Amino acid sequence: MSFHEVSLPARLAFGSTGGVERRTEVVTLASGHERRSTPWASGRRRYLIGAGLRSLDDMAALTAFFEARQGRLYGFRFRDFADFKSCAPGNEPGPGDQQIGVGDGVETRFRLSKAYGVHARPITKPVEGTVRLAIDGVEVVGGWDVDLTRGEVTFDVAPAEGAPITAGCQFDTPVRFDADRLEITLETFGSGRMVAMPLIEIRI
Repeated sequence: MSFHEVSLPARLAFGSTGGVERRTEVVTLASGHERRSTPWASGRRRYLIGAGLRSLDDMAALTAFFEARQGRLYGFRFRDFADFKSCAPGNEPGPGDQQIGVGDGVETRFRLSKAYGVHARPITKPVEGTVRLAIDGVEVVGGWDVDLTRGEVTFDVAPAEGAPITAGCQFDTPVRFDADRLEITLETFGSGRMVAMPLIEIRI
């Protein structure tokens, strides 16, 4: 996949808006009843950034970032400050936040995820230095590694059969620009206005 492991600078995202979109197909029957289904297993995030920027320096920085990604061509990391932790936004991630699997004595690899009710969202871009793990409620300090580009955890020794594996971390959302054009209006010699630039989550 065409993806750059770089993060959009946080200051360039101030004033951003966004949220989750779902795709639901609704068929209304002759009786008036509905049949609803979805082809998507997970929601997809969309954001608008740049509308709150006024400094020409910040706009130049966003333009440089946009050019380096070649518009929509390359994906990158985006910090969604409304949802970037395995726990509640006001807490710090802990090793028992999310269950990511159950040991069987053989499997050593597990994927990070975050539960939203019964739905588990894959976490593919954990933040370096924030991942914490526990086996059967006991934090594991060593003996494992994490792939920061895929969100996979690998233990040196397979967890025992029946042992719950839990994890906590901060994470980024993989996105790309959803437009190939930036528009900036110069208002004074030191400030301007930018048309909001759309971002869309990409599957990893």
